[in-house]
Amino acid sequence: MFRGSFALSLDDKGRLTLPTRYRDLLLSDASGQLICTIDHKDPCLLLYPLSEWEEIEEKLKRLSSFNPQEQRLKRLLLGHATDCEMDKNGRILLPATLRSHAHLSKGLRLVGQLNKFEIWDEETWHQRVAEDMAAEQELAQAGDAELSERLMDLSL
Repeated sequence: MFRGSFALSLDDKGRLTLPTRYRDLLLSDASGQLICTIDHKDPCLLLYPLSEWEEIEEKLKRLSSFNPQEQRLKRLLLGHATDCEMDKNGRILLPATLRSHAHLSKGLRLVGQLNKFEIWDEETWHQRVAEDMAAEQELAQAGDAELSERLMDLSL
């Protein structure tokens, strides 16, 4: 389970070093094999352990090639999916095409999302958090926020 938010740096070769607390887990569960792809809704990247990505691929296989929306999603996720092998120092190389999609600069934010990580440009991450917090406050003040059944069941 990946959780938390980590400030990281991208080196001159386009590599990022994963937090120490996750390296052993990624080595034991995925042999250091990771898949990185774009997020089709946000300017960030998605980083999956290989076993988690294989589950995503199985779901993508079930999508129709005749439905334009489903085909677009497959094209975007699979077309950008890149193998990223973690080296002995816990680093992975992010290809330039993926870095460009997420507008990554030197400062990054690695965000745990249970079964995967999101990789954000640091500044973009802070902007998104501020937008999300403002949206939540606006909904709370309006008092008529419609929550999905899943959100209503989530008691924090």
